[in-house]
Amino acid sequence: MPDPLPRPEPFIQQTSPAALEDLRVRLRATRWPDAPEEAGWSLGTDLAYLRELVDYWAESFDWPAQEAALASLPRFRVPVGGLGIHFVHARAVAPVGPALPVILSHGWPDSFWRYSKVVPLLTDPGAHGADPADAFDVIVPDMPGFGYSDRPVGPPLDSIAVAGLWAELMTVLGYETFGAAGGDVGSHVSRYLGLDHPDRVVAVHRTDGGLPVFRGDPADLSPEERSWIEGTAAWSATEGAYAAIHRTKPQTAAFGLNDSPAGLAAWIVEKLQAWSDCDGDIERSYTKDEILTNVTLYWLTETIGSSMRMYRANSAIPPEQLARRVEVPSGFSLFSGDVVRPPRAWLERSTNMVSLTEPERGGHFAAFEEPELFAEELRAFFRPYRAAATG
Repeated sequence: MPDPLPRPEPFIQQTSPAALEDLRVRLRATRWPDAPEEAGWSLGTDLAYLRELVDYWAESFDWPAQEAALASLPRFRVPVGGLGIHFVHARAVAPVGPALPVILSHGWPDSFWRYSKVVPLLTDPGAHGADPADAFDVIVPDMPGFGYSDRPVGPPLDSIAVAGLWAELMTVLGYETFGAAGGDVGSHVSRYLGLDHPDRVVAVHRTDGGLPVFRGDPADLSPEERSWIEGTAAWSATEGAYAAIHRTKPQTAAFGLNDSPAGLAAWIVEKLQAWSDCDGDIERSYTKDEILTNVTLYWLTETIGSSMRMYRANSAIPPEQLARRVEVPSGFSLFSGDVVRPPRAWLERSTNMVSLTEPERGGHFAAFEEPELFAEELRAFFRPYRAAATG
């Protein structure tokens, strides 16, 4: 007889007062660097803004209240592939007909936090002005080495391996077929779910197409594709230093980031500001409490090093894997404030693209920045594939 499937156990995290006091002590003892006058965000994280944020973090931020809000989501842990995986599993509320199971994969620098606002919009659309027939069962795992999932003790896992874990997780939860969606690293994981499990994944939705990998004759590319590849290379040269460190020497950076909460905040906040649709003002997209909830999750779980190491693993994926074409129906919502947005011709070249929309608001973290808009994008895309999914 086959081994019985593992049983998910409810998960509630309660941080000790000692851990929070240690955090406040470290914040108050921050040794600040200098910065040129009027540098702002041009050299990286703005010194004046970070000092303001750190002061709020030390003196006013209420982590227990944020922790309690996150605990309102139905959260679990279960062993999958030898690792304890933390995940949200929220079932549809009063669906009209079978609910569509969908697994949402996050990226860096975030965790299940990315989708915390959209879970109720997707599970209970009728309560939010949408069609109850569009209800989902929503599964949001923390990737290995992120959030409350285990950190691999051996080599870091790449997106292909994580996609395999997610397929196993969906089996544990009783879903034979399902939809997959994601952004950033989660876009790659969703892609490999479609590539390696096409008999189970009914459709794949992504908010980006990833960075371009093309080893053919440039003459075969459209002018728009060539322009995009050149623009992406220019973006990587000016904005990609973080990724180069993650791919090559993540452990060196991890020492400082894991020891200094102000340094950790600087590393993460700069990306929230640069990649969001905020016109340079980060608090147009996030409140201080929202920013610090994300950063505090990294601090308390000590996962900045392990999360960065996934870049190292992904950089070793063979070119033949990167070049595979996704034949599962694929859709893209390219939010206007995101970075390196690919042209239609590239998406059609690399996937069986059946849908492309360009929402006018939202950036790289669209599910958190514009949850209602993101939820409507998912409802519309997956609507034709509901009948093909079973739970």
